[in-house]
Amino acid sequence: MDDLRYQVDLLSAMNQRLTNDEKMYRLICDTSSNAFLYVNFVKNEVRTLANWNFFFPDVEIRHMKDLAKLYSQVEDKYVLPLRDLLFLEKTEMNVDSGIVKLNDGRTWVECESAILYDESGSATDKVIRFKDISKFKNQNDELTYMAYYDVLTGLYSRNYFVRLLSDFVRKAEEENGIIAVMFVDIDDFRKINDGLGIIVGDEIVQQFGQFLAGFQGENVLVSHFNADIYCIAIYEPSGNRSVEHIFKMIHERIKEPFALSTGQELSLTVSAGVAEYPEAAKNTLDLINCAEIVMFKAKNQGKDSIQYFDAPILNEFLQNVSIETKLKEAVFSQNFVMNFQPQYYVNGKKLRGVEALIRWRDNDGKMISPALFIPIAEKNGTIVPIGTWVIEESIKCFAAWKKTYDCHFILSLNISAIQYMRDEFIDNILNIIKKYDVNPEELELEITESVLIENFKEITEKMCILREYGIRISLDDFGTGYSSLSYLKGLPIDTLKVDKSFIDTSITDENTRIITESIIIMAKRLGFETVAEGVETEEQFEYLNKIGCDCIQGYLLGKPMPKEDIEQLLNQI
Repeated sequence: MDDLRYQVDLLSAMNQRLTNDEKMYRLICDTSSNAFLYVNFVKNEVRTLANWNFFFPDVEIRHMKDLAKLYSQVEDKYVLPLRDLLFLEKTEMNVDSGIVKLNDGRTWVECESAILYDESGSATDKVIRFKDISKFKNQNDELTYMAYYDVLTGLYSRNYFVRLLSDFVRKAEEENGIIAVMFVDIDDFRKINDGLGIIVGDEIVQQFGQFLAGFQGENVLVSHFNADIYCIAIYEPSGNRSVEHIFKMIHERIKEPFALSTGQELSLTVSAGVAEYPEAAKNTLDLINCAEIVMFKAKNQGKDSIQYFDAPILNEFLQNVSIETKLKEAVFSQNFVMNFQPQYYVNGKKLRGVEALIRWRDNDGKMISPALFIPIAEKNGTIVPIGTWVIEESIKCFAAWKKTYDCHFILSLNISAIQYMRDEFIDNILNIIKKYDVNPEELELEITESVLIENFKEITEKMCILREYGIRISLDDFGTGYSSLSYLKGLPIDTLKVDKSFIDTSITDENTRIITESIIIMAKRLGFETVAEGVETEEQFEYLNKIGCDCIQGYLLGKPMPKEDIEQLLNQI
């Protein structure tokens, strides 16, 4: 009797435990945002649990055959993966999973199954959990989009473009194919940003990028590389996929202005550079670099054009990179020397003055022409410390000469536009003059025409201030830039220098003679002193004397020379 009571109590306790467990599992299911599908293979039973109606409203599952109803709830391409999850009884692992998209077009569902097996290895029970991962999937898709595509234009991002171009290169290696890479850059984009604002700049980048998107295709990749730069890669370019055709279409588009949301219309020009695999380079990054190099070459040659890669362009670029690296070292160590070229009055060949000319011998002992390193210095900003050194070193030498030799002559200094634009330029040069106790009336600052064109008002104002202190101003290389008589008449200058290119052919070419004589006559009428550069022969000298040129500078009477040679010259006066 006691044994029977014990058995009854044990069963009651077990039933109570099962009841409690069932309540716990029911609470878990009721509070879960997931849905569960339970399948008993032994009894052929199916049950749905938890948040089932959220995922599959109006889909009632009572029998195994009802599972097929779920196929209509997902997009077509997910039907087979869902079927495998529903009916697969054995897997290599105990858990299988997959992701499906519902027919509402917005809900992503992760399906994860777990299967129990008996001792013989047969499946007895299976549970499939359905979890809404739409938020996570959308965030992941957004991150993926941001990684692969440019947010502003919708084109491929730079990193993804490089990856896809690498695939092109591997394919071209296998198939002996050709790849053309074209860099496209909007000309003078900085002026758009500075003048109209970055919002307008972004809109231009976006509109132009959307136009370029029309060239995207199976064998054409279009990317927004950076700021106003785009890159296009074409596998086996030909016909409508050729670089020439695409650039022609771009030119046709930019003939029409871009309409902005502000109501403004803006016209553009673009420059492009093209490099091909395997001619220009045989790997992805080198190919991109070559296309970028020739794009900048196109911009330097006047913009609104296309430039194709060739070896000399690359060699020039590498040379400039090497010079730029060495130049920064030279600026740090002040590894420069000054030469001076004498200038003479035509009448009597008396010394007028000397022009200070910087010279640079690199660590390898090689002389590097100012024509090479000065433009690079102006681009990378090292022209400012170089120019300051030239001014002080030249004035220092000049002051020493004035104390040693009893003679009157002029020191001419070349000043770059960047130096003129510095706020502290006038104060710096006046402080150096004061430091070495030099008469400002014996200094002459040379400036080129092209400098005046870009910053005419500001530089002219500074020139006027300098002249108030007695410093002379000379307009260099006249006639080779953007000569305009309308601005020439208002310039505060003392001297006009006739460029060497006119002197070279003035004897042999009648047109050059007419221009040269007109410059001399005009300068005299305006009250300017004239200096002819590059005079190398007696015939040129006699001609310049005949037409009334005031002064000459050139190899005929004196090459650029170190200060020691200038001292010997001064000692003979």
